[in-house]
Amino acid sequence: MSRPAYPVAHPDQGVARQVLAENAELMVVSFRFDQGACGALHSHPHTQSTYVARGRFRFFRGDEVLDLGIGDSIVIPSGVTHGCECLEPGELIDCFTPRRDDFL
Repeated sequence: MSRPAYPVAHPDQGVARQVLAENAELMVVSFRFDQGACGALHSHPHTQSTYVARGRFRFFRGDEVLDLGIGDSIVIPSGVTHGCECLEPGELIDCFTPRRDDFL
């Protein structure tokens, strides 16, 4: 069974976002970053997990600053302000629960 092709969006300069799979309870999204690109600080009501598939990133989660590389992951609770800076070109795989309808 083939999966639907989701369009690529560019939410920030040097960032490409593409939904990989989704249903009402869960969404999996790829974010590809150029070196130096940032995911702007923001918050949302969804619980988020992020896995570093490639590259190195500096994450800002609430008052924390965390440097993460390939194979690392982080959970961001609902409502917590967060963002990241790409230190080496890479890709993040994010899961959101429930689905981020604003990405569709």
